[in-house]
Amino acid sequence: MPAIPSPSRKALEKLARERILILDGAMGTQIQGLGLGEDDFVGHGSGHACRHHSDHPQKGNNDLLILTQPEAIEEIHFKYAMAGADIVETNTFSATTIAQADYGMESAVHDLNVEGARIVRRALDRATAIDGKPRFVAGAVGPTNRTASISPDVNNPGFRAVTFEDLRKAYSQQVNGLIEGGADVILIETIFDTLNAKAAIFACMEAFERTGIALPMMISGTITDASGRTLTGQTPTAFWHSVKHSRPFTIGLNCALGAEAMRPHMAEIASVADTFTCAYPNAGLPNAFGQYDEGPEDTAKQVGEFAREGIVNVVGGCCGTTPDHIRAIAAAVAGVPPRVVH
Repeated sequence: MPAIPSPSRKALEKLARERILILDGAMGTQIQGLGLGEDDFVGHGSGHACRHHSDHPQKGNNDLLILTQPEAIEEIHFKYAMAGADIVETNTFSATTIAQADYGMESAVHDLNVEGARIVRRALDRATAIDGKPRFVAGAVGPTNRTASISPDVNNPGFRAVTFEDLRKAYSQQVNGLIEGGADVILIETIFDTLNAKAAIFACMEAFERTGIALPMMISGTITDASGRTLTGQTPTAFWHSVKHSRPFTIGLNCALGAEAMRPHMAEIASVADTFTCAYPNAGLPNAFGQYDEGPEDTAKQVGEFAREGIVNVVGGCCGTTPDHIRAIAAAVAGVPPRVVH
């Protein structure tokens, strides 16, 4: 028996035909603002000491804060919900065994994904208790720090640091954990290598077949430079045709670019995709110190133009965006009709 669409897919599709939906903003910059040190990351003194051991330093392992600073992570999610986000992402961008290997925390992956989804659900339930608005947990699935399509060794073009099967197994563990934790959506994001994304899609399909329930998938690529292509050389149109077989809830772009530079690439996707589109750009481009200077009103004005041009159904923010950015984006697109999907 094929998996049946989940109630969350039906609810999201109904809402997306009525109005432009709001996704949340950046997590990393919000965590940086907390000023946490090594003891905070491993949970010393927080009452949430990590039960998973590693000899590696953990500062910078933002996903681990799900287990060691859950209240702080929940508060970030809550602020985004109250700023207007309909869909809030889990703090699990790097919660695969492949990415966590850098920190020696492969053993924590299942817990990170289960608890990551549960924390968002708690935050959203708090927000809904205040204003009655339904909100959805998006299980964030990042690209990992390896590419299946390109050799990392310039002297050996045929070498690969990771295989499709490696990625499938890692993504399967992540997706199963997110589903167990109560995710409403799976968001495969910041895709620079579509082969990696295909492994994530395959893992989702396997999980949906196992449970009998098909969650909506949001698929988001990233255009890495002025060439208008992904790192592995695909145009936005080619990217869409590579993943359209998965029948995603949304297709779109995030990260790497600010809204102004992203606009023509989103317009291209909107012209070919027969599903909803999603855009969540950075707050402009980073300055010389790697920080983002574009304020909420500037970002919102540009994203509002996406809406008025009829190229988006879901909008939010990526690197450098804050709850204030999301609040301003929500205001900028309020009342603007969503892109029509035929």
